[in-house]
Amino acid sequence: MVRFIFRILIAAAGLWLSSRIVPGVWVDGWTTLLIAGFLLGVVNAVVRPVVTVLTFPLTLVTLGLFLLVVNAAMIGLVAWMLGGHMQVHGLLAGIEAAIVTGVVSWGGHILLGDDRRERE
Repeated sequence: MVRFIFRILIAAAGLWLSSRIVPGVWVDGWTTLLIAGFLLGVVNAVVRPVVTVLTFPLTLVTLGLFLLVVNAAMIGLVAWMLGGHMQVHGLLAGIEAAIVTGVVSWGGHILLGDDRRERE
């Protein structure tokens, strides 16, 4: 449970940093960031695998770069779910937000450690 909360906080931190450095990304406040972090985790667990499988040929042709568009779409979906409390203006802003959020998440996962090793 603690790991889950940390993952939400890491996603929220990534979205916060995105809202600070990426023009075109705006988040209402900390409550919205926490809800967006939770929703991003749910969307990445449920919707993203389906979209990734459906767009696999395009991902293969672009040598994986299309995954940036998929990640941007997931952030855009979260923004849409939150109504006017989070906004992403345009595909480029979404891709930049996906990069920033991905880097922050990667760093957070390094800090948390790999939970797969603990299960073995």
